[in-house]
Amino acid sequence: MADITIYIGNKNYSSWSLRAWLMLKQTGAPFESDVIPLYVPGSKETILKHSPSGKVPALRHGDVTVWDSLAIGEYLAETFPKAGLWPTASVARARARSVSAEMHSGFANLRRNLPMNLRRKPTPRPLTDEVTADVARVAALWRDCRQRFGSGGPFLFGAFGIADAMYAPVVSRLRSYAVPIDPDAAAYCDAIERHPPYREWAAAAKDEPMTVAEFEV
Repeated sequence: MADITIYIGNKNYSSWSLRAWLMLKQTGAPFESDVIPLYVPGSKETILKHSPSGKVPALRHGDVTVWDSLAIGEYLAETFPKAGLWPTASVARARARSVSAEMHSGFANLRRNLPMNLRRKPTPRPLTDEVTADVARVAALWRDCRQRFGSGGPFLFGAFGIADAMYAPVVSRLRSYAVPIDPDAAAYCDAIERHPPYREWAAAAKDEPMTVAEFEV
């Protein structure tokens, strides 16, 4: 039995679970995933057995429990330094932490109006001005990271890391709702969608039987 377990929500809808799972997958460490269906009777009580916040994701590593996606990323970066979850150069690392924190606390309009749904057939949805502004900010942020720090690979800082995991659900949203984006942003979306762990998660999400009506927009 693996010494690490990650408790996650529905793979089709739980964007924060996707973020933490991708970070953990990047370490190469063996782990077990425990999917707790959300928005059903008893889900809160089940989650509270593993996460003191009553929310997923939560990571258990031996006697250590970490909840919140970004906190999980920080813990994994310290525990598995060879995984390169943060850039090694201090300037790039500071930028990666900044853009990750911006995703963690921001883009509420995009997240609320374009809920993650990996099974959704790509179809446009009318965008509010606030969502359009969020999309423009995300595209500008991606472009800046790629131009300044991305020469070593297809991701924001070259190799896949925490910053990419934080924005992977945004990629899914842009694709699911056929949001118009510029060629640079589209190329980054392509890179995320080709990333084997992302593809593994997406395939599992499409096979899930659970459906949450409020996210089927």
